[in-house]
Amino acid sequence: ETRSSNPDYLCCTFRGSLVALRLKDGSQVWKSYMVGEPKESEKSATGRSKMGPSGASIWAAPTLDLKRKLIYVTTGDNFSNPATLTSDALVAIEMATGRIAWSKQVTEGDVSPSEKGPDFDFGAAPVMVKGPGGKDIVVAGQKSGIVYAFDPDKKGELLWQVRVGVGGSNGGVQWGLASDGRNIYAATSDKATIRTTGPAGEVIRTFDKTKGGGLTALHIADGSKAWFTPAQPCTAAGCSPAQSMALTAIPGVVFSGAYDGHLRGYSAEDGKVLWDF
Repeated sequence: ETRSSNPDYLCCTFRGSLVALRLKDGSQVWKSYMVGEPKESEKSATGRSKMGPSGASIWAAPTLDLKRKLIYVTTGDNFSNPATLTSDALVAIEMATGRIAWSKQVTEGDVSPSEKGPDFDFGAAPVMVKGPGGKDIVVAGQKSGIVYAFDPDKKGELLWQVRVGVGGSNGGVQWGLASDGRNIYAATSDKATIRTTGPAGEVIRTFDKTKGGGLTALHIADGSKAWFTPAQPCTAAGCSPAQSMALTAIPGVVFSGAYDGHLRGYSAEDGKVLWDF
């Protein structure tokens, strides 16, 4: 992905995919690509072929829906034109065949960095939870800083969406949500850097100790906020309050790690920090 903005690089032929392997011997059952086969679409400024579509990476573990015999994955941005409908999306794949049953895109036209898209990948795995009346809901958090709830019985129709962070290429929800069946918990990265100039004119980047992080609890039914706990103060050299790590929830406690080197346990009831290691 990082090479895609280089005009001398043959961009881009990578395609996100999900593979099913037989447990007994590892042989491939099917392979499902998130975009079509790349073809030459245009020329770069240096005359090299530009290929597309590409990208729509699957960053995180798939989620199984045994009731509907579907597998849910979330995808990242496209690396090159043309933009596809399966980037920055929740994608439902048939468990038996690998065929894409449906997909629901939340950010259109995100081609990054070659076309300077917003870079709003889904890096976190989708989470299946029970809503009011036992209704199944699929929830996913995006680098945009928004958490989305989808209806798996209506091909991913959007039920609600809530902003929990600023968002950006290093922002929003990065690696994983958690749920205890009552709330959805979302930590945000929103990592920021400060640029200064060194004695030889070199650019020096350091983390901004004042920006990033925070943990939000959302009610499953409608996405309304149960509570929010801001990031803890960051004082060590080179640290950031950003909370990028995938969350883990157990009854009564939510665990969240931060870029300051701390792992914290938060009360699921009100968000208070119970311990800090």
